[in-house]
Amino acid sequence: MEYFPAPLEKLVEQFARLPGIGSKSAQRLAFHVLNLPMEQAQEFANAIVEAKQKVTLCPICRNLTAGGPCPICANPKRDESLLCVVADPRDVIAMERAREFHGRYHVLHGVLSPMNHVGPDDLQIKPLVDRVAQGGIREVIMATNPDTEGETTALYLARLLKPFGVKVTRLAYGIPVGGHLEFADDATLTRALEGRQEL
Repeated sequence: MEYFPAPLEKLVEQFARLPGIGSKSAQRLAFHVLNLPMEQAQEFANAIVEAKQKVTLCPICRNLTAGGPCPICANPKRDESLLCVVADPRDVIAMERAREFHGRYHVLHGVLSPMNHVGPDDLQIKPLVDRVAQGGIREVIMATNPDTEGETTALYLARLLKPFGVKVTRLAYGIPVGGHLEFADDATLTRALEGRQEL
């Protein structure tokens, strides 16, 4: 890439660091940004910086928010006694698309993965245990992906939460093994919620 000017090369390198972006896609994105009017390029840069500065974790569920409780935790119509545990904020969006779940969420921000050196202390597990320990939750639905890491995480959390006398269930296998929640369609997620089983 020595035929690119240094600032353009740096921009291509930054885009190439994004997940799912190869070198050719990174070049296309960089050239697109270069062709933007200065005002639009500045808006794009400002949006990135503003998101990094203002997006935080909800103090209750650990979902992404722009300060204070997220809209789901702040909604008094949501069932506080029903808690759905997901690995990633994108999974909350996927579950909400199905329009079948009316409880609250807890976002772990990952799953247990010894191969990738991700242990319980690297996830938002302690705040989950603290929420359940406070009482008022009748059921915890494990909605981690149906792959090895997701299953391991669900079983680990089920063992942690059982002493609190809470019902712990797992999404049914309407979602294919090895699949991911964010790519599941609404009907599949609905069937998975309806057919959940106790762990």
